[in-house]
Amino acid sequence: MTLVHSIDYKKLGISCAISLGIGALSGIVSAFGMSNFDNAAKPPLTPPSWLFPIVWTILFLLMGISSYIIFTSHDCDPDLKNTALTIYAAQLVINFFWPVIFFNLSAYLLAFIWIVLLLVMIIVMYRLFYRINKLSAYLQIPYLIWVSFATYLTFGVFIVN
Repeated sequence: MTLVHSIDYKKLGISCAISLGIGALSGIVSAFGMSNFDNAAKPPLTPPSWLFPIVWTILFLLMGISSYIIFTSHDCDPDLKNTALTIYAAQLVINFFWPVIFFNLSAYLLAFIWIVLLLVMIIVMYRLFYRINKLSAYLQIPYLIWVSFATYLTFGVFIVN
């Protein structure tokens, strides 16, 4: 049987819809605070504003695919799988609130602390996913890299403002 025939497209769609939906909702809620960010001083290497929604859409899609792989894994310890999915859900919640703290509240120090928490959760999630399915973990690497960069940007905005 080929991989294409073993994909449960309904579960894959739901997994992607959850992550993309959380990202979209967070973007909608934080859009009201974008003028705060536009008026803030920014650190070196800050990308243009149009790049952020493109990158985040790709990252949320990769997160959805990765979580689908974990969710449909049957040859692993069920407790490990439940822990991994719980950490995944927790980091999604933390991810949801970071733009609200950063853009809407302009609470840059709190946003920096919050994104460090997110970064730690992503690392924990990565390690758990890796124990279950290496591909699933590898799909999280762009997210880990981007949030590391976003941590620099958040700290930079805090420092220059």
